[in-house]
Parts: sequence; structure tokens; C-alpha cells
Amino acid sequence: MLVINTVNELVKTAAALRGEGKTIGLVPTMGALHEGHLSLIRRAREENDVVFVSIFVNPVQFNNPDDLRKYPRTLDSDVQLIGDLADYVFAPSVEEVFPTPPTEEYHYGPVEEVMEGAARPGHFNGVGVIVGRLLKWTNPHKAYFGEKDYQQIAVIRQLVRICDIQSEIVPCPIVREPNGLAMSSRNRLLTPEQFELAANIHRILEASKQQPDVPQIKAFVESEIGKIDAFKLDYFEIADDLTLQTVNSLADAQGVMGFITVYVGEVRLIDNIRYK
Repeated sequence: MLVINTVNELVKTAAALRGEGKTIGLVPTMGALHEGHLSLIRRAREENDVVFVSIFVNPVQFNNPDDLRKYPRTLDSDVQLIGDLADYVFAPSVEEVFPTPPTEEYHYGPVEEVMEGAARPGHFNGVGVIVGRLLKWTNPHKAYFGEKDYQQIAVIRQLVRICDIQSEIVPCPIVREPNGLAMSSRNRLLTPEQFELAANIHRILEASKQQPDVPQIKAFVESEIGKIDAFKLDYFEIADDLTLQTVNSLADAQGVMGFITVYVGEVRLIDNIRYK
């Protein structure tokens, strides 16, 4: 596995591999890797001749400077963890990716106007800036993203349509800790007590499947989350799994999912669940 630090080397390497007829898989990450990331890399390894993993804490997708400052940065251990699963790791500096302030502006339509888009203004434009650049630089056949960030996948699918990028966007299932908590780089910011408490997010979502319809599901989840002092609910939305628009009944869409964001202390965690 080779570590690449410059855009020029990345572009030249990927283009040469394409020219040789190799299929390329890309796994974009912000580092602080865990088993969820490794599951994406393994899938990319199975489905492509060559695998690129990017490790870059993207400042333009953080609307909270404190959140950016606290985000874990563990490049050396990340590279060691990846080992032979990938062929190339792209680990640039901020100055390399953004020699000048980015000017891209993306409008994804209704999928960006709800949930994370509403809670974190500018977040998805920042995601589009970095993902768009990575896709253009590497021109992968497939790019892999975890379904914990389900709305992000919907936004990136819009991005590739807007930019006429030919890469296939491959969603991959959530990987969970033994206690049920969705794996996240942010989990390492939790205290041991908070880590165990945070498992209740998934437990409550699973239990909410027993409720008959949307109003009862919402009331149940909001009530159960409210019973845990360490939790602060940011939002819980039940939405069409394609449009991400709110539904009032499980009968309103062919596929329905619940999306939740909870502060555990000062750590913001997201999760989701499918109802149908």
C-alpha cells in the first residue's frame, strides 16, 4: 500500500491504472477508522482491481468550528489498520486540497433541505465539494459509503447526476458495536459510561417497530429518548426512503425509514432504522 499526499500524483496514478484497464474502487473517509470503514474497504477490495482510500478531515463540511477542532485525527494508526486492504491511501493536507477557498455551490433539491441539511447549514455543500473533487481526481468505477449517513448517500447520488460523474455510488450496511451502537469515529469521544448509554438509541429505535403507525412511533421514540438524562434529541424524522420527505403514515410511501440525531453529552450521534 502506497500513501499519496498530492493531488497531482493521485490523478496521474488513477489515470494510469484506468489506462491499463483496471477497475478502481474509492472509499472516501475522514479517518479515525473503525470496523465500519474497514467493511467498506473490504467490499471495494472484493469488487475492484485497485482500491483507493482517502483520509481527509474536510473543514468545509463542518458548520461548527469546535466540532472540527475535536474531530479525531489518527493518520498513522489508520494507515496501519488499512494494511493490505487498499492499494493507495490519499492523505493530503488542507492546503493541497484547497490551495484557494472552494467556490463550488451545489443545489441538491429537497433531499438536502431536511434533517442534517436543516440542522447543519452548508454541511452538504461541503460534502459535495470534497466528494466531487475526489470522484473527479480518481474517476473510480465504484465509490463506497456507509448507510449510517443515509442522507449523505442521497445527496451524493444527486451530486453525480448534477456533475455527470459516471461512478457508481455503492451504499453499504451499518456496522454496529456489540452493544448495538452504530460505529462512528465520534464514538471515541464518548466516556465509557456514555458509550454504554448510547446503545439505547438503537434499542429504542428497534423497540419502536412495535408501534402501529407514524404518530405512535414518533411519540414512543421521543418519550424514551427523553427519559435518559444524558440524551438531548436533535431530531427524529420518519421519511420516505427515496425522497427523504416526512411521511405521516407508513402507508404514505413504499419504503419508510426513521432518522435520529441525539446529543450524548456534547457528542452528536446519528442513526437510522427501516420501518418498511
